[in-house]
Amino acid sequence: MDKPKIAISIPTGIGANFGGYAGDFGYIARRFAKYFHLIINPNAVNGGILSAINYDMSYLEGYLFDKFFEGKIGLIQKKPYETNKIGVIFDSAIPKNILNVHINTLSALKMVQDIDTIAIEYTKKPVGVEIEVENNISYGNLKNPDELLFCAEKLIKKGAQAIAVVCYFNEDSEDENYSNANGIDPIGGVEAVISHLITKEFLIPSAHAPAFLDIDISEKIENPKVSSELISSTYLPCVMQGLSIAPKITAFNEGVNYKDVECLIVPCDALGSSAVLSCVKNNVKIITVNNNTTLNVTREKLNITPYMEFDDYEQCLNILTKEKGLIKI
Repeated sequence: MDKPKIAISIPTGIGANFGGYAGDFGYIARRFAKYFHLIINPNAVNGGILSAINYDMSYLEGYLFDKFFEGKIGLIQKKPYETNKIGVIFDSAIPKNILNVHINTLSALKMVQDIDTIAIEYTKKPVGVEIEVENNISYGNLKNPDELLFCAEKLIKKGAQAIAVVCYFNEDSEDENYSNANGIDPIGGVEAVISHLITKEFLIPSAHAPAFLDIDISEKIENPKVSSELISSTYLPCVMQGLSIAPKITAFNEGVNYKDVECLIVPCDALGSSAVLSCVKNNVKIITVNNNTTLNVTREKLNITPYMEFDDYEQCLNILTKEKGLIKI
């Protein structure tokens, strides 16, 4: 029997107390996935060389997440042991020694987990990532976005069912507050720009992994919320693992659509997303959790009445399992 389906949204780049760092929502996602099939953002489960993803989760990038609840697309979930063929794009700005680490990473993923990299494409020009942080929200731009689209199109013609992108980020992307789990992810916003670009154009699962000049493993004991980044020389493994079992994007009336979803769970002060507003319009239940972000888009400001409100995710899980007649362990 299929598990009930729910969606959990943790917007990227807004400093969510849970899910705003380095895979720090992963353990919560796994607890929910014991009882429900989750539709979830990549950034909620990505943790550098680690990933919380499993076959009880549909790994859905933000643009596709919004389109799903708008009723524009449907999803065909992966069956256990069924995987995607992944095409990989590398930014030509990545230094050779750093690129070699990423190539070795792809080889290791193939040897150990049989994650299939069908082909690799390199941009002809540097992508030119530009990072911006304003009002405690991260965003950014690309100088040469067409380079990514050109490479993605070539990979799709070669049979890629999902696209991983690795762009070069310089030292300006470092943020001490974030490293101490006390701030926003400075690169989260522009990473969303990169993945949105490809998913919007091709309606295919896509996710981004940053490449940095410094790939040293930290020897310092830091906040657990960022610990997975401290042990990662590359952030490609979690992206490849997520994309390997990402759902196929299909027409609304094929596969799973928003009508099959029991509820959308969101932070209590991040209610302004397209997905939330679509759920209100389409009568999908909204559940809020006290997971503070740098936003202040609350139920009062939007005149939205959530189906239920919770102090934390554990309380939310307890009530939902009881409501569905499931056994909570």
